[in-house]
Amino acid sequence: MSHYLSPEQYLPHDPPMLLLAEVVSVTDESAHCRVAVTTDGVLAPFLNAQGELPGWYTLELMAQTIGVWSGWHRQQRGQQRIALGMVLGARELVCAAGSLPAGATLDIQIKLLMHDERFGSFDCVICAGSGTLATGRVNTFQPTQEELTMLFNQGSTV
Repeated sequence: MSHYLSPEQYLPHDPPMLLLAEVVSVTDESAHCRVAVTTDGVLAPFLNAQGELPGWYTLELMAQTIGVWSGWHRQQRGQQRIALGMVLGARELVCAAGSLPAGATLDIQIKLLMHDERFGSFDCVICAGSGTLATGRVNTFQPTQEELTMLFNQGSTV
């Protein structure tokens, strides 16, 4: 049995936008999460008619795994509040088949390349069995609470 909490304990997401089912491992420089492409799993609302997950979801799967990495580390430092992070961009993001196959169990693995208090860069890979389905480098940003308040209150003046 895993000694990690479920993904929602590390992420600011609620179903159906929580795309991960399990946290497999987290280290200082990596994280590994898992989810199955099945009609009865967390990905069910996003599957196409063939039961496949469209390839554009690979970025969100990678980003949520980075979020798990960040959330786990925040908890290790005694910070219980879940923080909202942002994807700045992705480089060389490739999902060669264009979709993730029905019935596959996806292993999403991220490896830290660079990180400071606010910016991060991660190499990411999504595999099923022994095959690589998607790869990419994801760059992230951790806004301050003041920046988030300003961002979300921009259009709400009365």
